[in-house]
Amino acid sequence: MAITSELIKRVTADLYNRSLRRIPEDTKAALAQADSVERNETARRTLRIMMASAEAAERDNHFVRSDAGVPVYFVRIGTRARFAGNVRQAITEGFAELVASIQPPLLPHVTNPLTLERGHAGKGMPIVTFDLVDDQDFVEIICSPKALGSGRWAALEIFSFPDLHTIEKFVMETVLKAGSQPCPPVVIGVGIGGTFDYAAKMSKEATLRPIGELNPEPILADMERRLTRAINQTGFGPMGTGGDSTAMGVHINYAAGHGFTPVAVSFNCWINRRTQARIHNDGRVEIVA
Repeated sequence: MAITSELIKRVTADLYNRSLRRIPEDTKAALAQADSVERNETARRTLRIMMASAEAAERDNHFVRSDAGVPVYFVRIGTRARFAGNVRQAITEGFAELVASIQPPLLPHVTNPLTLERGHAGKGMPIVTFDLVDDQDFVEIICSPKALGSGRWAALEIFSFPDLHTIEKFVMETVLKAGSQPCPPVVIGVGIGGTFDYAAKMSKEATLRPIGELNPEPILADMERRLTRAINQTGFGPMGTGGDSTAMGVHINYAAGHGFTPVAVSFNCWINRRTQARIHNDGRVEIVA
């Protein structure tokens, strides 16, 4: 058997649809944890409003927020996976069919950067990144739509042989510049090393890691704890209302490089949109998140 383009079309459209109507389970738990330790009464009320809003959206099958963002997919292809049909085309067609049928309708957030014309289709849309995974017979697809609030404040800078303090300083400067505009409490992804493009990719992928999952690199695990603690001392708080709950977590990826070291920082807002599924060669669809 083989993974059909029709199945890929259906699964990718469903992942995007689900990402708009619910927040991940680990994010619910992180918001509840923030509420339990938050010292600011206004911040606690704000966290409870956010959680109640998310619960209502999931219960009533509504969007958590009106800014549906643009569809972004990470596709990890097992080297033993088999296909029948076109993959990229299937994802594009799945999004187009969803746009035509989804209720409530999607606002036209896809923007031509040259003309500023807005719609639901455009060059390179949906945004899809492909990777290979050795010795697996499935395709893993992660959908993580990107909206304005969190997308606007991502940043990247290239350093020459930076020490850890320099890297952490840049992360903090990026967070302070963003302030409350990425809609905290946020998940912050950091990519260190590699090349310009690869650091940005690592940063975005870092935001997809489940909240609370320990970094396997002790140096980075310590850095994540330091940065999370420092960011939660900035006082921005939930949606900028003040308090201790600005970041649900800081997740860091790294790669070896040349010595010029790119450092990229990206944000996921409090909704932390991401849905995930695996499609197996036998046609079985496994919902991962």
